[in-house]
Amino acid sequence: MMHSYSGTWSRRRFIRAGAMTAVAVALGGCAKNPVTGQSQLMLVSETQEITMDKQAAPHQFSADYGPVQDGAVNGYVDGVGQRLAATSHRPDMPYSFRVVNANYVNAYAFPGGSIACTRGILLDMDNEAELAALLGHEIGHVNARHTASRMSTQMLAGTMAGVGGAVIGAKYGGAWASLASGIGGFGVGALLASYSRDDERQADSLGMEYMTRAGYNPDGMTGLMDMLNAQHDSQPSALEVMFSTHPMSSERLETARKMANGKYLSAREYSLYRERFMDNTASLRAIKPAVSELQTAEKLLGKKKYNEAEGHIATALKQVPGDYAGLMLMSKCMVAQERYSDAQPYAEQARKSYPSEAQAMQLDGLLSLKTKKYAEAFNNFDAYEKALPGNPYTAFYKGYSQEGMGHTREAAQEYVRFLKQVNEGDQAKYAYYKLVEWGYVKGNATPVANPLTGLA
Repeated sequence: MMHSYSGTWSRRRFIRAGAMTAVAVALGGCAKNPVTGQSQLMLVSETQEITMDKQAAPHQFSADYGPVQDGAVNGYVDGVGQRLAATSHRPDMPYSFRVVNANYVNAYAFPGGSIACTRGILLDMDNEAELAALLGHEIGHVNARHTASRMSTQMLAGTMAGVGGAVIGAKYGGAWASLASGIGGFGVGALLASYSRDDERQADSLGMEYMTRAGYNPDGMTGLMDMLNAQHDSQPSALEVMFSTHPMSSERLETARKMANGKYLSAREYSLYRERFMDNTASLRAIKPAVSELQTAEKLLGKKKYNEAEGHIATALKQVPGDYAGLMLMSKCMVAQERYSDAQPYAEQARKSYPSEAQAMQLDGLLSLKTKKYAEAFNNFDAYEKALPGNPYTAFYKGYSQEGMGHTREAAQEYVRFLKQVNEGDQAKYAYYKLVEWGYVKGNATPVANPLTGLA
C-alpha cells in the first residue's frame, strides 16, 4: 500500500490536468528543447519542474536513509556535480548532489536538478571520472527534460494517474515497510519512473560531453558502464533497480567506447583522478564490508528469509554499530516478523545516530502505536512532520495517537485534516467513522476495527 502525498502536484491535480490537456495544447503546449533547440510537446514548465522536485526529492532521500553523514563526502560529490552542471545546457537550474545511505546500486535525478547516488554504487567505482560520468548522465536527464517530456506525453494520453513507481524504499514487510519507507507512490514514483532507451542514449551522450568539457577523461564513462554490465552479468539482482530505471545494454557500452576513441579522443589525455577519488571516499570505503553485508541482507529480506537477513545485519552492526541504514534495516526486519518490541530499540537508536533524518521518527512512531505508547508516538509523528512535511498520513497517525491518549477534540482536528487530503482506504474510513461517532459529522459509517491492521 503506497500512499500519495498532497501538494501542488497531487494525483488528483494531475488527473484534472489531464482533462484540461486539450486546452493547454490549444494555448501552446510546446517549448524549445534546451539541448536540441527543437520544438517539443511540453505541458510542464521549468517552474513546475522545480516545484515538483522540491516536494518529492526530500521524501526519496529520506526513503534512502538520508544523505551520508560524512559532510566531506557529500561536499566532494557536490563539488564534482557542480563543476559538471556549470558546463551543461541548463547551468542555472538549482542543482544539488549528494550520496545517500541506501545500499542498493543506483543514481537518480529529479527534474529540478536534485541528484543523488547511493553509497552502494559509489563503493563500486574506481575513480573520479567514473563519478563524473554517473553525475553527468543524470545531469543529462535534467537538461534534456526527460521527466517533464514523459509527463507531458502521459498527460496528453490521459494516463497520468496510472504511472507506477520504480523506487524501492523497503521492498519487504508488506504495507508496513511501504509506509515506513516514507515514499509517496505518485509523488515520487512518477518522477522516477524508468527512462526509455532513447533517453538513456541521449543522457550518455550529454554526460560524456559535460564530463570532457569539465576536464575528465571519457574513459570514465566506459569504465562505469563496463563495471555495471559486468556486475549485472554476475549478480543481476544486485542491479535490479538500476537497470529498471536506467536500461543498460552492451550497445550503450560499445557506443561509449566509440565516442571515447572518436569524438572525444583528444580528451583521453585528461586524468581519471583516481587518487583524488580514493582520498575523498576513504571514510566510506572503510565500511564497505558492512555495506556488503547489508546488501546481502536486503536480498534475503526480499525473499522473506528473515532469520538469515538478521544475521547479516547483525554482522554489519558489529562492524559499524551506529550505521543508520543498518539500524533501520534491523528494525524493519523485526517488524516483518511482527517482533515490534524488539524492533523499537533499533528505531530509537537510529534516531539517536541521525537526529535530523525523518524516516526513523516515522518508524519509531508506528512502533510506539503498536505498543500503545501513544504520547511517544505523537511526539515522533510531530517531529517527523516538522522534518519532512507533505505526507497526509502523518495527520492520521497524529490523530490516532491523540485518540489513544483520550484527547478526542485534538484527534478530531487531525482526522479532519487527514480527510481533506485522503478520502479512501481503511484509515479514511476509520477517521470518518470516528468523526461520526463523536458527533462532529452527521451520517452513517461502518466501523473499522483496527486501522493498523494493514500495517502488520
